[in-house]
Amino acid sequence: MNRQTRYQGAIIKDHHILLLKQHVFPPGQPRRIVWLFPGGGIKLGETEEECVKREMKEETNLEVRVISLLADEMYTPEDPAYVLLKNYKTYHCKPLTSEASPGSEPEYRPEVDPTGSRNPLISEVKWFDLRNEANWDTELINDPIIYIPLQRIRKK
Repeated sequence: MNRQTRYQGAIIKDHHILLLKQHVFPPGQPRRIVWLFPGGGIKLGETEEECVKREMKEETNLEVRVISLLADEMYTPEDPAYVLLKNYKTYHCKPLTSEASPGSEPEYRPEVDPTGSRNPLISEVKWFDLRNEANWDTELINDPIIYIPLQRIRKK
């Protein structure tokens, strides 16, 4: 699996974008909960579009149609709560099924969770209005790793 690039989906429906509330376990730090785009690594033999569709299904239980590449960004987050990757490719996706729900992380290994928590890695999925951030969670607004890309998507 190529872990240098994260392939993620901006699932947009009626001016709302779907994000995941995910538990992360930064090395040497307590568990944290962050909002993320659904996504992950590409498997051997998969196209980028196939990877995005698979990840959206695994993590949100939605079938999607990949519309286009929205962003291809290279950066290394300073925040250890995020996996240090070199490249993030964000694809605009349209949901083909109606009900999103928290999915799973098939690659998750329980031994990564030093707390022994039985909480699911993905605890919530939520639609956020791209036209008005007044109802966005404070954690989302104060997290530059997700907030800055969301602002770029809002402008597009």
